Amino acid sequence: MLQAVILAGGLGTRMRPYTETVPKPMLAVRGRPFIEHQLELLREAGFRRFLLLVGWLGEQIEEHLGDGTRFGVEIRYSYELTPLGTGGALRNAADMLEPEFLLVNGDTLLAIDYPGLVRRAQSLPAMVLIAASPTAAPGNLQVANDGAIVGYSKRQPAGRHVDAGVAVVRREAVDLIPPDRVCSFEEEVLPKLIEAGQAFAAITESNFFDMGTPAGLAALEAHLG
Repeated sequence: MLQAVILAGGLGTRMRPYTETVPKPMLAVRGRPFIEHQLELLREAGFRRFLLLVGWLGEQIEEHLGDGTRFGVEIRYSYELTPLGTGGALRNAADMLEPEFLLVNGDTLLAIDYPGLVRRAQSLPAMVLIAASPTAAPGNLQVANDGAIVGYSKRQPAGRHVDAGVAVVRREAVDLIPPDRVCSFEEEVLPKLIEAGQAFAAITESNFFDMGTPAGLAALEAHLG
């Protein structure tokens, strides 16, 4: 199975004041840090090699998880000294990334057929395959009938699908990220991949949970309860 890369370096501003002293992935969900639930879900899907992109209070995550031995996985860490955004964090960790990897938001829990997602990605001539959920409200992804992503907008959503926080990414996409500055992968790199026909969506009916807000955290607690 691929390397799993988890974006765990955000400031967690939507969860303040809780995240002023605790990094968002360490917030408790059903009595345990959220990151444990995420690791276990991915481990059960077959992932064993993890790279955590950490920043704000990241040492707390490393102190808790260590090298992953007690969770039956291998964990490495890439630290950003100042917030770099999703793209900047990936570029900062470029030397530690494998040729193809699973990219997961550090505040998202999505139970899907991960081996199937990887097989689908490997069958496509595309640099990124994003897990996407249908939505009644305007979503940030516009998807064509063949699965190609033809539009992305976080600020002015107009699609029928929403990014579910999971993607399979090829290492070449990281080379498109400008070095040594803050960069949003979604807003600066993904549009280039869409224009080049290098971004596809894998539609899933599975519910995904974003614990990055108090309401999302409550929904995840109820789901796991």
